[in-house]
Amino acid sequence: MTFVRGLHNLQPGKQKSVVTIGSFDGVHIGHQAILQQVKDAAKRLQLPSVVMTFEPQPREYFSSEKAPARLMRLREKIDALLDFGIDHVVCLKFNRQLRTLSALDFIDQVLVQGLAVDYLIVGDDFRFGCDRSGDFALLTERGREAGFEVMDTATIEVEGQRVSSTLVREAVEGGDFPRAAELLGRPFSISGIVGYGQQLGRELGFPTANVQLNRFSAPLAGVFAVKVNIAGSIYLGAANVGVRPTVGDLIKPILEVHLLDFDGDLYGQRIAVEFIHKIRDEQKFTGIKELITTIQGDVEVIRQWFTNNN
Repeated sequence: MTFVRGLHNLQPGKQKSVVTIGSFDGVHIGHQAILQQVKDAAKRLQLPSVVMTFEPQPREYFSSEKAPARLMRLREKIDALLDFGIDHVVCLKFNRQLRTLSALDFIDQVLVQGLAVDYLIVGDDFRFGCDRSGDFALLTERGREAGFEVMDTATIEVEGQRVSSTLVREAVEGGDFPRAAELLGRPFSISGIVGYGQQLGRELGFPTANVQLNRFSAPLAGVFAVKVNIAGSIYLGAANVGVRPTVGDLIKPILEVHLLDFDGDLYGQRIAVEFIHKIRDEQKFTGIKELITTIQGDVEVIRQWFTNNN
């Protein structure tokens, strides 16, 4: 299983491949159905399975900070795709060069020459190429000429609704984590490397593990009861996702986690934070004293919630 980044790293393929293309934000159960299609076809044809995705995501390229909040950072998505059993993940940089590539050039240069596609699985609403001029019909037509087959993707519904990243995002934003877990096929979590902050939490009496989200917006905001996986060990915690309006020192949101009954150094370690229950929205307080009092109350509420729900 490999990860290839960049169009320049796509070597002319000697072996054919089974390919799907998309953002795959969240790798939810709808995505998983597509990935299973890819794996099944790859097994049947005895070819490697390939997922091609983009960074930044196209909507982020065109809309910048107005684009929907990501459910996953790139590292998390790659890990999820490879963990599902996909052989190769290819990530193309979505830039002006790729954006202006004609639909036919995209097919010939990327799919045929780069990936040596033999079997392509995409939705019938899939659009690609400059000004989104390419569609499913063009892929099918060009496939007949170039020697690859095109198949429509599977659709998964839950309670009459098509599973999508938007549907997952709505559940996460609304704090409905059981619903999000149903759509994702696993609990919603955010992982990352613990970095150095301004030590504000420690100064307030509540040391936190800080994870930079590196995005303009997060799919959720507020104070949450969480479970934190650190090298296979699970700890209970209180998490805040937001821009710390009382302090006013952030533009982009950050994930801050205070572990209950934990004393140790987490800097540089990768942690996975599973969101269990929302306590409240992020608030701006009149001063640090009110902030400290509220945090104390939050921690006690979260302790009690875990006591009552474990």
